[in-house]
Amino acid sequence: MTTTIDGNEVGNGIRADVSDSVEALRDEGVTPGLATVLMSDDGASKTYVSMKQQACDELGIESYHHEIDPGAPAEVLFDRIDELNADPDVHGILVQMPVPDHVDERAVLNRIEPEKDVDGFHPENVGRLVAGNARYKPCTPHGVQKLLEAYDIETEGKDAVVVGRSDIVGKPMANLLIQRGTGGNATTTVCHSRTQDLAEKTRNADIVVAAAGVPEMIDAEMLSEGAVVIDVGINRVDANTEKGYQLVGDVDFESAKEKASAITPVPGGVGPLTIAMLMYNTVKAASMQSGVDVDLP
Repeated sequence: MTTTIDGNEVGNGIRADVSDSVEALRDEGVTPGLATVLMSDDGASKTYVSMKQQACDELGIESYHHEIDPGAPAEVLFDRIDELNADPDVHGILVQMPVPDHVDERAVLNRIEPEKDVDGFHPENVGRLVAGNARYKPCTPHGVQKLLEAYDIETEGKDAVVVGRSDIVGKPMANLLIQRGTGGNATTTVCHSRTQDLAEKTRNADIVVAAAGVPEMIDAEMLSEGAVVIDVGINRVDANTEKGYQLVGDVDFESAKEKASAITPVPGGVGPLTIAMLMYNTVKAASMQSGVDVDLP
């Protein structure tokens, strides 16, 4: 029987633990604060920010939202980040990507103080992750680790293939899988758009993490019998539905589940963990900046 990994259940468990830590901080006079900054008219970006604000409200984290005209000069965004860096009530800062073309994305990431970079994308935090001394693990890859842990899926000694090399998912996912310790010690291959014979690589994997952003690119023929399949992709494709589209992952779920021993659905798999781990990182940031220790899972 194939196990369908329930991201909502695992995410809710993590949120409950984070909520306990929020209460512990509040008892010491510290209210964790997360600032979100939106410089876009993109509907999906607005939805993502709204979901993050809702999660803050549910867990008792103070939410500070800032919207900046997408046509404004880059310095307006940088000045706002500087203000948030200096605000002691703000423990975490998240600038929703993408930003307009006239704004340098790397400059935005560099502008956020590393201690408040709860996405884990500042070069200092990336370096710490690679060195095996992470301050904050990027939310989606960390969420994947939590899913594997919750379902007792061993990574040590396993062959893992990560399909995709983005700075947000692919690269940090590979780094986490090769680290010494729990959730690591895997022999990890990173595949991408220039990889020759992708199917040969994935068929030799015990664990496949699909994060390429290509709808249903991986099917049963590309998997070994009993592989664990983690689908990070979330893609809109045209469909005869009320909305005119449906959400699918990077994996053809219906065929892959016939081969996989465990698989994440889309939606309801990795997605709920991304926001849960953002809340986790925000509370961790508040703990470190205030000097008040709390227990986090």
